[in-house]
Amino acid sequence: MSIEIPTWVEGQLRPVEKLEAHKRGLRHKAISVFLLRDGEVLLQRRALGKYHTPGLWANTCCTHPFWGEASIDCATRRLAEELGLLDVTLEFRDTVEYRADVGGGLIEHEVVDIFVGEVPKGVEPAPDPEEVMDTIWHPLDTLAEEVARRPAGFTPWLQIYLRDHARAIFGTVPA
Repeated sequence: MSIEIPTWVEGQLRPVEKLEAHKRGLRHKAISVFLLRDGEVLLQRRALGKYHTPGLWANTCCTHPFWGEASIDCATRRLAEELGLLDVTLEFRDTVEYRADVGGGLIEHEVVDIFVGEVPKGVEPAPDPEEVMDTIWHPLDTLAEEVARRPAGFTPWLQIYLRDHARAIFGTVPA
């Protein structure tokens, strides 16, 4: 199935097929979600069938909005589709831009709306195995240290978020 995502082409926002945007390294819209509870952040390990960064740990949820879809609607939709999480209240934190080589000749050049949500104990994901192979609640205060120790196990964008945008996302810089 071909999915068109909002992409800047020659200075104008246009729908471009997602894989083409990544092959050409085109600047495009994206969302990222971080769910928190009691000092922990929910991470997901990307399914092995993903066309880039399979098997790597990432933030709770990330994707691209459909053409014409609002970022908050996209974030809510993908939490449900990827992790079976419904009725999570999300707060917009920031818009950030990054460019990262994600392997296989693909480039993520994203303008990302970042959302954060607090969930109570007892709320657990029910991952779609086509999207997510595992999840873990990781202590936020040791996440950056863990990523620095094993960078090859984490997606490039999670590394960028922790290194360059942690204060905007979390209100503090994780250790």
